Amino acid sequence: MTNAFFEPPSNEYLVPDFAALSAADYVEAIKEGIARHTREIQEIAQDPTPATFENTFVALERSGALLREAEMAFANVYPAHGTPEIQAAYKEISALTTAHENDLLQNAELFQRCSAVDASALTGEDARLVSEKLRDFVLAGAQLAQAEKDRIRAINDRVAELSAQFSSRVLAGLNQHALLVTDETELDGLDASQISAARDAAAEKGLEGWLITLSLFSAQPALSSLTSAEVRARLFERSVTRGLPNSGGIQPVGDPEIETETLSLAQEIATLRAEKAGILGFANYAELALAKQTAPSVEAVDAQLKTLAKAAWNNALAEREKLTAIAGAPVTASDFPYYLEQVRATEFKLDTAALKPYFELDTVLTKGVFYAANKLYGLTFTQRHDIPVYHPDIRVWEVFNEDGSALGLFFGDYFARSTKTGGAWMNSIRGGSQLVGDKPVVTNTMGIPRPPAGQPALLTLDEVNTMFHEFGHALHGLFATATYPSLAGTSVPRDFVEYPSQVNEMWSHWPEVIENYAVHVETGERLPQEILDQLKAASLWGEGFATTEYLGAAILDWAWHSLAPGETVTEPEVFEAEALRAVGFDSAIIAPRYRTGYFQHIFVHQYSAGYYSYIWSEMLDADTVEWFTENGGLNRAAGDTFRNVLLAPGNALDPLSLFRTLRGRDVNPQFLLERRGLAA
Repeated sequence: MTNAFFEPPSNEYLVPDFAALSAADYVEAIKEGIARHTREIQEIAQDPTPATFENTFVALERSGALLREAEMAFANVYPAHGTPEIQAAYKEISALTTAHENDLLQNAELFQRCSAVDASALTGEDARLVSEKLRDFVLAGAQLAQAEKDRIRAINDRVAELSAQFSSRVLAGLNQHALLVTDETELDGLDASQISAARDAAAEKGLEGWLITLSLFSAQPALSSLTSAEVRARLFERSVTRGLPNSGGIQPVGDPEIETETLSLAQEIATLRAEKAGILGFANYAELALAKQTAPSVEAVDAQLKTLAKAAWNNALAEREKLTAIAGAPVTASDFPYYLEQVRATEFKLDTAALKPYFELDTVLTKGVFYAANKLYGLTFTQRHDIPVYHPDIRVWEVFNEDGSALGLFFGDYFARSTKTGGAWMNSIRGGSQLVGDKPVVTNTMGIPRPPAGQPALLTLDEVNTMFHEFGHALHGLFATATYPSLAGTSVPRDFVEYPSQVNEMWSHWPEVIENYAVHVETGERLPQEILDQLKAASLWGEGFATTEYLGAAILDWAWHSLAPGETVTEPEVFEAEALRAVGFDSAIIAPRYRTGYFQHIFVHQYSAGYYSYIWSEMLDADTVEWFTENGGLNRAAGDTFRNVLLAPGNALDPLSLFRTLRGRDVNPQFLLERRGLAA
């Protein structure tokens, strides 16, 4: 059969025919894409005419069309519908693309030609493209001797192999560590839809009872509502032992022969990254990673994390003291979320579980997320049923500007499934770029438990917030106006990319927006004003826990990537505990959001030495929320300014300069400290 990537797509947005694509088709298309791209690169590098910006840098941006299309399509399918065949293909594809990137960025002839371009008269996006590309060459080792290049290539290949294994094992661990309950009374505290979903999950695996499936986080959502301390402890143990040897001593659900151990993989990845950093002249991998970020130095990030950690832990201990008085015994990590909710219910009169009927998925999406985008940017959304998708759960909307012009496509994929990695993310199937003429096609993916047949999907407050957050990333991709693909949309430094998405979270609780979407699914009643007041009153409660949980993960990331070249971790669990203890954290009281064994952000995705970016970006976000408030909040003038100044340029200009243009000054961290209750 013909590979669908080799035929023009039948839709105007050039979305590939996913239904016609097998795992082997992705591999074939990527191999062919690499072959074509290699020939194009050779032609550019060996062009006999003098090197110019147009025949070198612009030509590079135009090259690799098939490879780009196939890679982006596969990057969406793999984490969202990772069948065994797709997982096997991922390992091969990862090796192929890593080798090709090595070939490209270590190509001495190409680097020499790029360096020969006279860029002295270039300005704006053209100058930015040159500086970014030359930096990438240098950080890949293009200036090194051949032996050093070969070693970096070997390291990159091995890290890609280990990351693929890590990803597969994390998904297996999510499935293996789910908690099977055989006595329904042990589910006390869960609502009817959660209990029904647990029964369906067990039945799907051929098990008797109820199966509480896991999210990627350490603190599972059910911990906040399960009334049995013993069940909470069992669920928590199964969550945080993922990735340990021999499943951490727990009885796995399913085939016990499936490998889920990941600590040895993390250990080797970190050691190899440190070695690579040393070859390139850096003290550690964190320093290498910061060469592409907005943070000024390792010392600045380290100081920020330690300062925030001390304040967050003090807040968390104050919260724990209150919770311990309520519980009648010292509160530990498995109980912390439950008693936080008890205080919300008693002191703030806020039962977050009872709020779920006000947050029906489709209503939150269309009358909340889309509504805010309409009021801010004039966008409208029309569902399309003729666009190819890679799973039946996915829905597609065409997005239009206020003048009726088509902006792009938005894919929404919201329900959990056994082939989907935990967590939530935004991705692109096609990137918006003026040079190649593509319109953006972006995706949002979440892992919301599927409701029973015929029942509405009800969201938690956290899931509502996440939906707005991920759509902030989607807007960043949809609004792309940069000329060059490598600078467009979300192709910004890692510690800046979370900023626009975090800003978009503010609209989830903006009065006009929440009044529009928070409608009881059965009665049609709008969320009462007294509950909105209670939400506001309770907004700082639990921030000590939440900030400590996040910072615990950021500190683990920083510790793993602060290893010096040649330094090896022999006992990963001990290393993890010591890294947390060094800043005063105790994981028996509050576990980091991700432990090493399932920290996909840093061992699979692009957040290595970059998980700090969420809090770094939140400084910009908190300041920008103040800017929106000063400029009237939800209105077109403010929205258009934010779109044009911050979202549309992507990486065509220095990202921090975009913030300064918006705000007229550098960031003021005081707004973040106040938001998280750390100002004192």
